[in-house]
Amino acid sequence: MVLPRVGPIVPFLEAFATRVDYAHLWVLRRKGLGRLATLGLLALPIALGRAVRRFARADLVYVNTAVVADHLLAARFFPGRAIVHVHEIPQGPALTVLRGLIRWSRAEIVFNSQATRSAFALPASIPARVIHNGIAGPPAALTQTYDGTRALRVLMLGRLSRIKGQEVLLDALDALPADIARRIELRIVGSAFEDPERERRLAARIAGSAHAGRVTLRPFDPDPDPHYRWADIVAVPSRLPESLGRVAIEAMAYGRPPLVSAIGGLAEVVEHGRTGWCVPPDRPEVLSEALARIVAAPEAWRGFPEAGRRRYEALFTEDAARRAIGALVRERSGSGGSGRDASDPASHPRPHPELRSEAEPPRRPPEDARSLNSSFEAAGAAPQDEGAGWTRESTSPMRGAP
Repeated sequence: MVLPRVGPIVPFLEAFATRVDYAHLWVLRRKGLGRLATLGLLALPIALGRAVRRFARADLVYVNTAVVADHLLAARFFPGRAIVHVHEIPQGPALTVLRGLIRWSRAEIVFNSQATRSAFALPASIPARVIHNGIAGPPAALTQTYDGTRALRVLMLGRLSRIKGQEVLLDALDALPADIARRIELRIVGSAFEDPERERRLAARIAGSAHAGRVTLRPFDPDPDPHYRWADIVAVPSRLPESLGRVAIEAMAYGRPPLVSAIGGLAEVVEHGRTGWCVPPDRPEVLSEALARIVAAPEAWRGFPEAGRRRYEALFTEDAARRAIGALVRERSGSGGSGRDASDPASHPRPHPELRSEAEPPRRPPEDARSLNSSFEAAGAAPQDEGAGWTRESTSPMRGAP
């Protein structure tokens, strides 16, 4: 496993990886793109050389994001050895750049949703498939207790950013009649990415509003479980397309109907009027009307928690994703790759002395990973590293991480 730096995702990976290495990866990020296109170009040949060496030593390389440019460039020279898992829906010129990199790579492409696949609109000649992200959830949906006699508890989880739409939700509260607004409690959980001023502005707006006593802002919490248990519904008012919608999926797993923007993968996750509600993005007045109906008529959505849990179990569990990706890896290991006999110890990668982290010795992989019978290496920008800074669907259990 190759990461650009140490981060909170590492403990989750260490349970599965033979070794976690840290190295410079040439990752496209919206922030600092100008520097990357100038001084950063000097580092590209070195990063590309490292990527080529990794491909040469592996039977299969799994690139867990489309923004690791050095590995997408290197993939073209190793036909059949690369899988690129696309988790982002970029906008404008960024989409053009990433689409070009993907086409250049000639890798097997996995999209995390039909929405992501549609956004990239690759030619039919490029092998591609959709595998939804696998999301961990509780053993069963929680009991729904809202009956209209107390305040509706609305939860919003996610990084504090314009894209996520915290301000849209507050605007929707402002638009509610006072008697309805008093029947809503809102909890916003998340932190801003290297932007403390945004956190201060949001906190000041809440403190100065008519809802100050009913709206709370909490920092990023690595364990969302208590927040889901507190909530009655979960709001995801995104302004730009989410590539899938992890929080909406988790909400359904917990039996907490999601109220989402009808955009990108969110409209693919939520069945409007059955497992939750979909409203137009960036339309606080429409969101406000939906909230008013939810508050006033809990009997109208009494069956949503059970239907949402069934949808989660059918489409979005970790086991479903594990089976799909495992089948793909076995398929590619059998039909492509280096042609080496993976059962021969000599065919497996040798240690990478220039990459190995000094903090930890190599580890043995778990039995299920060894059963894939191939030399398998994964490279990617850790979700907390923000990738390109575009709407990327994190696959780690750390929503709202700074």
